[in-house]
Amino acid sequence: MVPIGVLATPLQSSDAGGIVLLLFQLLLAAIQIAGMWMVFKKAGHAGWKAIIPIYNLYIMLRIGENAWWWLLLVFIPVINLYALYKIHAGVARAFGRGIGFGLGLTFLGILFFPLLGFGDYQHRQSGGLA
Repeated sequence: MVPIGVLATPLQSSDAGGIVLLLFQLLLAAIQIAGMWMVFKKAGHAGWKAIIPIYNLYIMLRIGENAWWWLLLVFIPVINLYALYKIHAGVARAFGRGIGFGLGLTFLGILFFPLLGFGDYQHRQSGGLA
């Protein structure tokens, strides 16, 4: 027989390490959201649009002047990596940055969105699709 004390143990521990990890993750998320908020404001959009999950990608498509259907490709496995890069590269291009900055926004957004949002980068207005 298995003692009842073994069966009644919770799956999650109640130690402070889990709380510290959760607070750290929330801090990282807040830093990235603040950076995206400022990028949206610089591009002439409302900052609150950065916190709505799929809608923020659509707004980034508009900032980067990409076609709307790139958003559909985000839902296809493997192809979504290229679609996300294309969306973020458009944002980087709209702020006068290159391919490396687009890759940084895609894979290291926690660093590059605050850099773009709080840095001295200015949004460039363009007439048509690039």
